[in-house]
Amino acid sequence: MVLHPKAKVRVAGQDVTFCCKASGTPVPKKYYWYHNGTLLERKAQQPGSRLALRALAPEQAGTYHCKASSEAGAIRSAPAQLTVLAQGQQSCRSEPEPSLVELPSECPQDATGSRYYNVGRCPPSPCTSSSAAPSGCGEDTGHCCGVRRMELREIPCASSLLPVKVVAECGCGPCAQPRVLVQGRVTAADTGEPLRFGHIFLGGRKVGFTGYKGSFTIEVPPDTQRLVARFVDQQQRFVDAIRVLPFDRRGGSVYQEVKMLRKKEPVDLDGNRSNAIPLGEESGREPMGELILPAGAFLRPSGEVFNGTVRASVTFVDPRDMATASAASSDLSFANAEGEIVPLRTYGMFSVDFREGESGAALQTGPVQVRMDTGQVWMPEHLQKMKLWSLNPETGLWEEEGMLRPAEGSRGKREERTFLVGNLEIRERRLFNLDVPEDRRCFVKVRAYSNEKFNPYEQLEGVVISLINLEPQPGYPTNPRAWGRFDSVVTGPNGACLPAFCDGQRPDAYSAYVTATLGGEELEAVASSPKLNPSAIGVSQPYLGKLGYRRSDHDDPNLKKTAFQINVAKPDPNNVDETNGPIYSYRSLEECESAPASANHLRFYRVEVDKYEYNVVPFKESDLTTWTGDYLSWWPNPQEFRACFIKVQIEGPQEYMVRSRNAGGSHPRTRGQLYGLRDARSVRDMQLDGTSGACVEFKCGGMLFDQSLVDRTLVSIIPQGSCRRTAINALLRDYLSRHPPLADNNHTGAFTMLAPLDPLGHNYGIYTVTDQNPRLAKEIAIGRCFDGTSDGFSREMRAGAGTAVTFACQERPPGRESFFQRLLTAPAEA
Repeated sequence: MVLHPKAKVRVAGQDVTFCCKASGTPVPKKYYWYHNGTLLERKAQQPGSRLALRALAPEQAGTYHCKASSEAGAIRSAPAQLTVLAQGQQSCRSEPEPSLVELPSECPQDATGSRYYNVGRCPPSPCTSSSAAPSGCGEDTGHCCGVRRMELREIPCASSLLPVKVVAECGCGPCAQPRVLVQGRVTAADTGEPLRFGHIFLGGRKVGFTGYKGSFTIEVPPDTQRLVARFVDQQQRFVDAIRVLPFDRRGGSVYQEVKMLRKKEPVDLDGNRSNAIPLGEESGREPMGELILPAGAFLRPSGEVFNGTVRASVTFVDPRDMATASAASSDLSFANAEGEIVPLRTYGMFSVDFREGESGAALQTGPVQVRMDTGQVWMPEHLQKMKLWSLNPETGLWEEEGMLRPAEGSRGKREERTFLVGNLEIRERRLFNLDVPEDRRCFVKVRAYSNEKFNPYEQLEGVVISLINLEPQPGYPTNPRAWGRFDSVVTGPNGACLPAFCDGQRPDAYSAYVTATLGGEELEAVASSPKLNPSAIGVSQPYLGKLGYRRSDHDDPNLKKTAFQINVAKPDPNNVDETNGPIYSYRSLEECESAPASANHLRFYRVEVDKYEYNVVPFKESDLTTWTGDYLSWWPNPQEFRACFIKVQIEGPQEYMVRSRNAGGSHPRTRGQLYGLRDARSVRDMQLDGTSGACVEFKCGGMLFDQSLVDRTLVSIIPQGSCRRTAINALLRDYLSRHPPLADNNHTGAFTMLAPLDPLGHNYGIYTVTDQNPRLAKEIAIGRCFDGTSDGFSREMRAGAGTAVTFACQERPPGRESFFQRLLTAPAEA
């Protein structure tokens, strides 16, 4: 499906047109339209791929999708929502919805000490368009609800006023069109070696190369629902990696680690003789099966039989080995007869590479046989459903090659083993799969949070949640025998719902291993030992006990804390304890996606020790559509985000909080006005006694949102405690003196500068990274700052390397305020 219908809003009595388009061989000619899942009568449809509805009535609201079909099969579009408003009803309410931001610690807002303030937001929902508007088949960006007016308020904070801009009015305007990106790195699954200068394909089109370190950036084409990328090693050392990459439709980039499987060393075969190649014989296990190549099976592309020496490499992805899950291709899905994309459960996939011994030219085969050992099929009901599939590299979907049927007759010395046998011919496609369609499906609700408080308004968006389906060994539910499939979903404002296999009869028939990453950083799962805490995990008893929740370090405290495992126990609709999540039946996806934060769900959180950010103009870095063009915006350009950090060395007996205060410095519209605050706690350097370092973000100097004049932000760095400045990086001091005006640095308890306009680097103690994703830019800059280099990355603080300014701090006498505290209680005097 290359064009999906788009969501529309209309007033009753108006007309609307939906469009879709599919590609294929042969070209699909038949299109069918469905309203809320029910096929529409032919007279209601236009010939071809358009659906035109005239004089809309309220009951015509709902979801619409199309299905295209040909002799080759069928495919369904994603659903589009049609909203039909009554006459006079507004699609965008002028009153903003509530949206809370956390204020600095010195700004409690009520008697309870709450530090959350409602700044309002406008939901980016579609607005009504006239019937004369474009039909939606082309590049119609449409209109969306957004901010029409903001107003500045001042919040009393311990003898000072904190400015904040709040949304005063919402209204309709052109929809934001942020760039949608997928970034990441491609490495070898066995050694971590990067794929240098590998080809990247979207569909059949080459879109670029990986970098020297295996890095890549893919801009997601408009209207993409399923992003299928193929990574190809020009040196043919690795099997092509075909990945269905998750992305965030609201803009920004999602980070992905892509693992490539090294091709198995080729063996020489005689094309004149029959040959058998085992599938999956590593680690001392019995093979899953074998590939039988009869004499004369090898063909040149012209069809001529090749009888010479064949260099044959057959690489098998064995699901009995947990380490292979990250390197498996596609997302194990196929399109059924109705065109719906549904999951497969794998028993192994294999990649073939046959070449002429002398010239190295690629070879194909005539009919060959795949034999599968029935003793390796762990669920008996799968024996009747096992099929052989090949992967379509353009769609990322598996397509059926044929059934596997019981073998007739015995095989001599292996009489004790029985086989399922399937036939195929190896032509252009080189990746095959032994799979069964699985219809016992559920969804698992997972949310990610910015800290361990698990506040609903502190959820993280843009987190990649990955779920690997495991099958336990009978009688040992915590000892998985094999993985069956995997899925990844990006969290939105209401978490993520991940598809998983489940069973209503045996809770431990299927289990799931779940992880979460944000910009390459792993998030932590909630602890399961020494005892389960249902309120922290997010699932109430007794359902939690049935799920058997265990964090990855449950039995060994030395293991990482970044994953959990559960039994995917299908909820019993007659048991009230199991009707509120976190597992939902497959037909309850909408209920899962709209579930309130109070409903049962599983959790990850970010380990952020004492880090705080405040923007005068509120902005959610996980949702680029919340950006507002304002002179006081921290990020002046929503298409490109430049993150700046300064490294502070602190000599003192403990770790200290360090604040950066960022105000207008040289721009006439913002001079003296606050942009925002950043607090970061210093991290102890294990190699330097009594020394810690802090990487503190500041607002970069540069153009403001109108792109007319630059502003050199006035940055003040203030450590908490009784501290005095002892050193300033000589190169930084020289740079600032050569780029006047100089900021006043009279107070020895702080460091002040007008932010440099140049990306200076580690020699100056300044770290600058530009990226289309603000959080990724910050993560990279922090990694370099910790490392003290301009191209490295570390999470271990090297406080003495690449430092901009040094403070000596000591424990102050009782009753004496630090400069940091005086700044909070009496800022004017300080």
